[in-house]
Amino acid sequence: MAHPPFILKQGTAPLLVSMPHIGTHVPDALAARLTDEGRRVPDTDWHLPLLYDFAESLGASILMATHSRYVIDLNRPSDNANLYPGQDTTGLCPVDTFDKTPLYQNGIGPDDAEIAVRRDSIWTPYHHALQQELARLRTQHPSVALWDAHSIRSELPRFFEGRLPDFNLGTANGTSCDPALADAVLAIAQAATPFSAVLNGRFKGGYITRQYGKPSDGVHAIQLELSQRVYMNETHPFAYREDLAAQVRPHLKAMLAAVLAHVGAARQA
Repeated sequence: MAHPPFILKQGTAPLLVSMPHIGTHVPDALAARLTDEGRRVPDTDWHLPLLYDFAESLGASILMATHSRYVIDLNRPSDNANLYPGQDTTGLCPVDTFDKTPLYQNGIGPDDAEIAVRRDSIWTPYHHALQQELARLRTQHPSVALWDAHSIRSELPRFFEGRLPDFNLGTANGTSCDPALADAVLAIAQAATPFSAVLNGRFKGGYITRQYGKPSDGVHAIQLELSQRVYMNETHPFAYREDLAAQVRPHLKAMLAAVLAHVGAARQA
């Protein structure tokens, strides 16, 4: 595809921030097949680069998706295995929105051949870049962190009952990072007034967290699924709210600073 599959900003600190669901690009030929709702890409992780605009000043590398998750979901396994057995999820190449509204005008999603093209041209390059950047940072630091940044509408009956907590931290049930690091980040989230927080609740970390978080190899991965109500309007046109974002951003910065302090301590050990 002519449109690049990702944007990578390389930093010097032992931290990579991945944003796999911020993309809004849908190729013209595919957009012509989508419903009006699908073309609005409502399930995007809106405005995260703006919300995390402090990350570069921390020295973090930032990997950003360009294509919509409706084209291909970069936080799903390439074989489309369900990460939450027994629970409803969307797939590698979704056919409906989070509200179960059909994405395709004729109700027919991509076939295996089309999925393979999307995987080869978008999914694989993104993950190759993620792997290569982690490897580069590991040559410079004894321990590194991967922060997988996400956001989601605060109320989605398809996936959870009631209102989602504001900070939803996931470490694959404690396997993707040092438990002490998870506890340190959770403590910051829990102390953040007036926000709510949970560790390994409904969102335990997707494919990226589970695949690349290998504490024994010096790579610590944490996913944050942030409730969108804390920084934006959750209905179309999904406006960013700086008045809200200004309240939550210092806590996000404190969490990333704690991550850096933890992995940086490995250099001192």
